[in-house]
Amino acid sequence: MNIVLWILQILLGLTFLLSGGLKLVKSTAELIAMGPPDQIVFSGWFYKFIGLCEVLGGLGLILPGLLRRQQHLTPLAAAGLTIIMVGAVVTSAMAFGVAGAIAPLITGLLCAFVAYGRWKLRPLS
Repeated sequence: MNIVLWILQILLGLTFLLSGGLKLVKSTAELIAMGPPDQIVFSGWFYKFIGLCEVLGGLGLILPGLLRRQQHLTPLAAAGLTIIMVGAVVTSAMAFGVAGAIAPLITGLLCAFVAYGRWKLRPLS
């Protein structure tokens, strides 16, 4: 189980580092232009805030276990990313329908599994 959790942590961490980094680096106009025409548009500071949360959450999934410091932060990071993905599911479902919400739903479920796995099943120690 530890290997499965590590694989998920690394893949999710890289996913959130890349998507959050993109939100931090690109301008709001570029982010809106990258999306489909019927997307829900948020303010620029909100994109930056979500990007920062995703980057910090991605780092929180990987670094505590690698550095063997503050390892209780990994399930907290996974839980925080689960909350972000709940918002992504709702926003995607509102804009694109149920089919558009499948990818964030799966990502959110994987984050919830990592949070549960690192809290109860196989905590980092």
